[in-house]
Amino acid sequence: MDAKLSSDRGLNISGIGLVFILGTGLSVAAVILDGMAHRLPWQIHSLTLPLLCCGVISAVMGYLVIPMLQALKAGQVIREDGPQAHLKKAGTPTMGGIFFIPVAVVVACVLSNFSAQVLAVCGLTLSYAFIGWLDDWQILRRRSNKGISPQMKLALQIAFASLFCLWLMFNQPSNITNIALPLGLSLPLGLFFWPLAGFVLVAESNATNLTDGIDGLAGGTVAIALLSLGALVGPTSPELMVFCAAVSGSCLGFLVHNRNPARVFMGDTGSLALGGALAAVGLLTNTLVALFILSGIFFVEAVSVMAQVSYYKATKGPDGKGKRLFKMAPLHHHLELSGWTELQVVAAFYLIGAILAVTSLAIAQV
Repeated sequence: MDAKLSSDRGLNISGIGLVFILGTGLSVAAVILDGMAHRLPWQIHSLTLPLLCCGVISAVMGYLVIPMLQALKAGQVIREDGPQAHLKKAGTPTMGGIFFIPVAVVVACVLSNFSAQVLAVCGLTLSYAFIGWLDDWQILRRRSNKGISPQMKLALQIAFASLFCLWLMFNQPSNITNIALPLGLSLPLGLFFWPLAGFVLVAESNATNLTDGIDGLAGGTVAIALLSLGALVGPTSPELMVFCAAVSGSCLGFLVHNRNPARVFMGDTGSLALGGALAAVGLLTNTLVALFILSGIFFVEAVSVMAQVSYYKATKGPDGKGKRLFKMAPLHHHLELSGWTELQVVAAFYLIGAILAVTSLAIAQV
């Protein structure tokens, strides 16, 4: 592992070193959290077992699937108006979500004994992966950055979100429409809960999609968020805890190949599915406040895009050009163009994700 302090650029660490630190940290955290909850790490209903199983299986699957993607010429098309340093990534296989998402789904279903709740969340996750696959496939087929239209993508997201909400409506846990707050308080929403639920599903998936812009960023931050969410829901929903740990582990296995310099990208196939998984578990377990905290990075990334677009339109002059609030959006591209290396951005976001995870766990104890 190559890690050292550089006088001019701060912490300089290799991609594999960063993934090693993340994987070790999450594994140790899983064991500790299992111990605090009086669970043995090798129990089926634990955080550790599904995390490690999916991590190993996904990593192995990558060695099998990536050469197939290369043979199919499923290379990423890099946008020309993006950071110039990214142009060298053109041709790197994308659509990596097709191997690490199914691994998590299968392991979670088996270890949870095909729990109805896990099946529902897996269905939503795979549905959003399908939307992402359609988009990725169109991009590859057309050899451009344009996949399916934004309107079509949004319509499909809303349609699958509506189906999940419909299932939730007839299989809902008690008082699901009362949003749980800290200090034992709750916010009764009644019928207003359902449009909020649909919004959360669509917004979370798009936010994680926007975060997937540099090597290892989305996979690592989602792995941290999902393991933390699994720890939070474990006492009341052990099956969904297994699901969260399984997807977190699959993300770690994927990072073996996606860390800088990436051998494969997850594409919309992976990023949309991960956001859907986070949102579905948060809705089903009434942990929306914790989900919002854990999704802090994804929220800021999405807001940076909306702020950039809004500011550009508001300052548009007679020549049709406006001013930019950031050098480029999402925020991680702004940091890159401000002199940060990709690894520095990823390391900083991992650290912030860990802080948000600890914060959410601490608030849950209040």
